[in-house]
Amino acid sequence: MALFEAVNVTKKYGDQLALDKVSISVPEQSIYGLLGPNGAGKTTLIRIINQITGPDSGELYLNGKKLMPEDVQVIGYLPEERGLYKKMKVGEQALYFAQLKGLSKAEAMKRLKYWFNKLEITEWWGKKIEELSKGMAQKVQFVTTVLHEPKLLIFDEPFTGFDPLNTNIIKKEILYLRERGATIIFSTHNMESVEELCDNITLIDKAKTLLEGSVHDIRSQWAANEYDLVFDGDVKIEGNGDYNILNQQKEGNKSIIRLKTISSIKTNDILQTVLKSGNLISFNPALPSMNEIFIRVIENRN
Repeated sequence: MALFEAVNVTKKYGDQLALDKVSISVPEQSIYGLLGPNGAGKTTLIRIINQITGPDSGELYLNGKKLMPEDVQVIGYLPEERGLYKKMKVGEQALYFAQLKGLSKAEAMKRLKYWFNKLEITEWWGKKIEELSKGMAQKVQFVTTVLHEPKLLIFDEPFTGFDPLNTNIIKKEILYLRERGATIIFSTHNMESVEELCDNITLIDKAKTLLEGSVHDIRSQWAANEYDLVFDGDVKIEGNGDYNILNQQKEGNKSIIRLKTISSIKTNDILQTVLKSGNLISFNPALPSMNEIFIRVIENRN
């Protein structure tokens, strides 16, 4: 069952079309990747979901019912452009945001204690935001986003400002939130994180949906007829009428080549051809990364 749906959402700013009949369906208790290059329309859709702005046409549904203004109380939003007050103390600010989301002071303090202990940021309570690093402030804003235990969480580039260690900590917390029942829309340029975290994705470019589905299914579909070859030494091969060469690179004393068949050629026939090029170490079906798929889809579009 979908917790959130956007159906044929269109939005224009003057003559600029930001979204052109974009639809997404976010399954309950899943992590849904919203992907696309800069200017694709992702932020516009996120702003519409948060009711910061409205669509020109299209419908939005939460739990099968039309999205209403009061539903912002069950949505948590971590924007790419952070929204903390720099002169305000961390604890004061976290408590203020918690009460804005409907928590009593007592309940807010209880939850803040839990999260500040969990993320080991208790000592920051009395500091001003301007005294914190970008990554430290990001942790504080993460807490204020999830504190009221929203049904729908929206993270827009949540790892900005984090070192690898803290990125890993927040990834684990995002997975933990899903396990506890949260549904998450996750917007990022980091395709490695998409593979690690997302169950489903939609790829938007120039206001239109280009690709959607489960991460597993998409990678499997794009892997069709692709193979990774590893040769000993410096080897290069050329495409022919049966296959194209997608990528060739050298790693140490090995050559790694990815090819895609463009005919009904059999694997044994490919092997007979490429064996003439050098000492073949391995030959395996390839599963392309989401980063590779992202680039290919966008390049094909352009």
